[in-house]
Amino acid sequence: MQESIKNRISMSLLTHLLLFFLLFSLCNCADRLGEFCNKDNNLTSGQTLADIDHVLAELVAKAPFSGFATASYGNEKERVYGLVQCREDVSKQDCQKCTADAANQTRQLCANQAEARIWFDFCFLRYGTQNFIGELDTGFGIFYWNVENVTDPEAFDMKLGALMDRVRAQAVVPANRGLGKEKTNLSPFVILYGLVQCTGDLPQLSCAQCFAIAISNFPKFCQYKKGCRVLYSSCYVRYELYPFFFPLDSGESVVGVSSWAAVYP
Repeated sequence: MQESIKNRISMSLLTHLLLFFLLFSLCNCADRLGEFCNKDNNLTSGQTLADIDHVLAELVAKAPFSGFATASYGNEKERVYGLVQCREDVSKQDCQKCTADAANQTRQLCANQAEARIWFDFCFLRYGTQNFIGELDTGFGIFYWNVENVTDPEAFDMKLGALMDRVRAQAVVPANRGLGKEKTNLSPFVILYGLVQCTGDLPQLSCAQCFAIAISNFPKFCQYKKGCRVLYSSCYVRYELYPFFFPLDSGESVVGVSSWAAVYP
C-alpha cells in the first residue's frame, strides 16, 4: 500500500517536471524585469534543491488555472515555500508561458541560493525556506521610469493621483482578485493608463498598504515622468501614456518604449 502511494507521488512529480520543461522549450515571454537572489541563504543540501524543483514544478502546473498559486514541500526544518502570481488581465496561455520561463530562469540565475524572486511583465515568482505566504513584503523593490518628462506636470499629477486612487479602490474589492486597471484622458489625443495588483495571498489591508508604499515612491523616482513601474514582492504598480494591459480597445496595440531607467535599491 505504501509502495503504491510512493509510486503515484513519483509519477505525479515526474508529470509536473515534464510539463515544466516542455513549457520552457515553448516559451517566448517578454524580457524579465529583474531578479533577487539571496546570497545570504545558500543551498546547503541536495534535498533542499530537490524540494525547490518540486515546488517550482507544482507552481508551473497550477498557475494557469487561476493565475495565482502557492506550494510548499519538504520536512518542517527544511521546507521550501513558493508563490507565483500572473497579471490578472493576461491570458491563461501567457500566464503558463511566463510562469514556466520564470521558474527556469530563477533556477539558472539563483542556482546556489535557497531564496529567489523574479519579475516579468506578465508574472512574478518567488521561493524560499522561510514561510512568506500572506505576509506583506516591500523589503526589496525594483523601480523603472521613462526618462522623458510630461509637458504639463501639474495637470498630469492631478490626473495621475485620481487614476491611482480609482485603481487602488478597485483592487481591494474581493471580486477583483487584487487587480485594478483603468485609463483616463489627459487631452483629446493623450490617454493615461494605470494598473495595480497585489499577490493573491494578501488580505485587503496589507494589499492597500503595499499600494500606498509603492505609490509613495513616485515623487522620488518618477515625478513628472511619462511612465513608471514599481515592483515589490507583494504588489505591482504601473502607469503609462500608451496601452499596456488587456483587453485592448479597437485600434489599440500593446507597445513598449526604449527610453527607460531603472534602479534596484
